[in-house]
Amino acid sequence: MEHLPHWDLNSIYPSLQSAEFSADLLTLSSLVAKGKELLQAPEKASWLTEVLRIYQQALDTSETLYAYARALLSVNTADKEAMRAVNRVEEALMELRSFDVQLLNRLAQRKEEVLALVGEDQDLAPYAFVIKELLDLQSHTMSEEAEHLASDLNRSGTDAWSRLQEAISSTAQTKWEGQTKTVIQLRSMAFDAQRSIRQKAFEAELGVWKHHEIALASALNGVKGTTLTLDSRRGYASPLERSAFQARISGQSLEAMIGSIEKSLPMFRRYLYAKAHALGLKRLAFYDLFAPLGTENRSYSYQEATAFIVEQFSRFHLPMGQFAQSAFEKNWVDSQPRSAKVGGAYCTSFPLAKESRILVNYDGTFDGLSTLAHEMGHAYHDSLTYHQGALLRQYPMTLAETASIFSQILVFQGAMEEASEKQQISLIEGFLQDATQTCVDILSRYYFENALFAKRKEGELLSDELNELMIDSQIKSYGDALDPQALHPYMWAVKGHYYSSDLSFYNYPYAFGQLFGLGVYRKGQESDDFGPEYDRLLTFSGQDSVANVALTIGLDIDNASFWEQSLEVIGTYVEQFCTLVGYSG
Repeated sequence: MEHLPHWDLNSIYPSLQSAEFSADLLTLSSLVAKGKELLQAPEKASWLTEVLRIYQQALDTSETLYAYARALLSVNTADKEAMRAVNRVEEALMELRSFDVQLLNRLAQRKEEVLALVGEDQDLAPYAFVIKELLDLQSHTMSEEAEHLASDLNRSGTDAWSRLQEAISSTAQTKWEGQTKTVIQLRSMAFDAQRSIRQKAFEAELGVWKHHEIALASALNGVKGTTLTLDSRRGYASPLERSAFQARISGQSLEAMIGSIEKSLPMFRRYLYAKAHALGLKRLAFYDLFAPLGTENRSYSYQEATAFIVEQFSRFHLPMGQFAQSAFEKNWVDSQPRSAKVGGAYCTSFPLAKESRILVNYDGTFDGLSTLAHEMGHAYHDSLTYHQGALLRQYPMTLAETASIFSQILVFQGAMEEASEKQQISLIEGFLQDATQTCVDILSRYYFENALFAKRKEGELLSDELNELMIDSQIKSYGDALDPQALHPYMWAVKGHYYSSDLSFYNYPYAFGQLFGLGVYRKGQESDDFGPEYDRLLTFSGQDSVANVALTIGLDIDNASFWEQSLEVIGTYVEQFCTLVGYSG
């Protein structure tokens, strides 16, 4: 059996007990104290520059500490020491949050002076958008005492609810043919070629969620109730308004994207019917969405996958390929699935070390290779911004998927070039699977969260009510292309994104990223040397609104035609897929 590497975190910190980790915790405290002192200091012409320097250093330190502790916990959710480290860092973050509030208040008190300094000082000029955003944020900030209390209560409230969902979803298990299977293993069976196995695993999975529904419903009610309370106290009309502010997009951009996806639903349903036809079914059940097609699905060893990713990245842009090669050689990837390791995949950054790490659960499929490329795209994006201050590096969720989606398209196109016709069926179907998830399924999650917040205002919801909201949302998105008697009522329990108070509506940014990434790719097809322009786009991604970042390469996200053109790329593959499988409905 092939050896799948674990990541090497030694260049970040030797261990949680190391002097370096403890020293950075002390440094964080010292920076916060120094920053607060400077805010109260006598007038200095350079006060804003100095405060921003200290603040950004504190942000880098806190992000590195937290990412390290969370990384250790994510590969072993039963690691008590990692859990204690997360709690220690969260305590330190409370003080940083206090500094946040004081800084925002100070900026607001001296607003005219601050804006003048930004206009006059060449070093501050790049911060113009960010500082305006901070001033806007201040108008949605409670008093320092109230924000401190909210931060403190979140540690034992929403953050604890989130950890509960993560712990349950990574360790929950049931009996399966005389063995024990975790819910993560059951969910992976959705990719099995035998429908009877997919159905049996799906039903077993629903049984697991049913067993834990009371705890998870309580957690979700707690998170959403707190979110509504805090967003109201902070002056937001709704959690969605706050989400759009965090995403740096206008309501016009969001409406243009959502409306375009809704308009395209018949196209996606055509694909789903074509897949049902290829499987010999009248229509799909939820557990058929990931059913494999074709008999010539290529498998990739981990070494083959990494080499292929480096090759495709390098064909597009040599520095991108060199970056991926270096990351693989330095063991930046934790790839082996194992007990107590969280499911899914993510990329996390450590700004003090100017490095990233990637967690995947590699399975040898092209989908596994594509996921690895996706996360490596995130890491490449981060590598282009590490030379900037923390405030200029914090790109919004809507742009966070740009490089990852772009990277997936590169490996997809590379695989298509080498594939036989039968292999192309599998590859295109995989591409359409992903697109359906990031557009249609994400739309159902967007509908669900809207409905959930509306209902939660009236009181707590029982698990049955959550199930009903989820089913209604899935029917609204998938329509009659899925069997209404075989939908997934517990997707609210599955997805950890619902359990964050700070990041409500952590769903539509995925659709945004998918379609924006396709739009960037279409733009790149018009140029013989798009690599440098692509790098500039990613480098600038944290310095302005998404609309202005997009305009740097001539993309207008406020216009529905941009989104429709991106969806047309998906549409071409829907038609190709229908032709390959002989579907004419």
